[in-house]
Amino acid sequence: MATSQDNGTTSIGLVHEALLSARQQRVDVAPALREADIDPQLLNSPRARISPAAFARLWVSLAELLDDKFFGMDSHPMRRGSFKLMCHTLVHCETLGQALERVLSFMRVVLDDIYGELHVQEISGIIVLQDYGVSRRLFTYGIWLTMVHGLMCWLINQRIPIQALSFHASKPPDDSDYRMRFCEGIQYNAPITQMRFDKKFLSLGIAQNTASLSAFLESSPARLLVKYRNDDSISVLIRRRLRGMSPHSWPERDELAQILGMSNSTLLRRLQTEGTHYQGLKDDLRRDMAIYLLSRGEMTVTEVATEIGFQEVSAFHRAFKKWTGINPGAYRRGQTDEYV
Repeated sequence: MATSQDNGTTSIGLVHEALLSARQQRVDVAPALREADIDPQLLNSPRARISPAAFARLWVSLAELLDDKFFGMDSHPMRRGSFKLMCHTLVHCETLGQALERVLSFMRVVLDDIYGELHVQEISGIIVLQDYGVSRRLFTYGIWLTMVHGLMCWLINQRIPIQALSFHASKPPDDSDYRMRFCEGIQYNAPITQMRFDKKFLSLGIAQNTASLSAFLESSPARLLVKYRNDDSISVLIRRRLRGMSPHSWPERDELAQILGMSNSTLLRRLQTEGTHYQGLKDDLRRDMAIYLLSRGEMTVTEVATEIGFQEVSAFHRAFKKWTGINPGAYRRGQTDEYV
């Protein structure tokens, strides 16, 4: 089973996006941040990151605060209980195609400003997200697709790879959250938001029932955010390999290429295609491991530094502040990362 460390972290930018509508409505978001165990001072650091579990808790707490599971981003709120009601109707469908049509119909009834349509072509299924020609926030499209794609994957108990994805919104300065959740090579500023996948999945039978639904609802939205993330990239493959080793023994890039069964030049080319590099991946993994360990509150800062491969605590402090803009102590709050 994957641990919470393997699930990466979520940018503080997404936290600001989640809070935006509530703040525009002059709702006090402090209770939601407390419920999510997110230190408010993290909001002041553009490079800060939180665990996926913390973001899932924020989703739940904001839904309670606003009585809206869609973060207040639609002119009609997605009331508490509506998502549960929709899920209860899905487990009785025979195929994913039938269930997806029901999901899209239900979401169109619940929300006023955006709705989805399914188009089936020769080899592809395409979900087109209609917005009446009004460009919405990237976060709005992203959350809608996270909910729908996550439900699709859960219903057949496997991840559905996304072959192509375009957004009718601009690319953010850092789109790593979207690439990690959906796929590489996302198109931005597109005429329309749409997601393409292999249509063979539409004919698969539903693998869930009312018993498994209860467990799913208890773990949502964490499962939607984490379990069905993009796992096809070379970055994810490298993270998985490194997580099986001690940071003290992480290989150099040429040695890693041999471990992965490819040439050094092929590995370099694939990393460049994804817009990253090996040292950056190692730094990101150390950062995510540190955030996970610090947020659990079971180890001292010195112990965490040693665990992730630093010989000097001072060097760890400098690196962590460079990664997140915040000192390690800001993350050490004694909270438990419960979702896996």
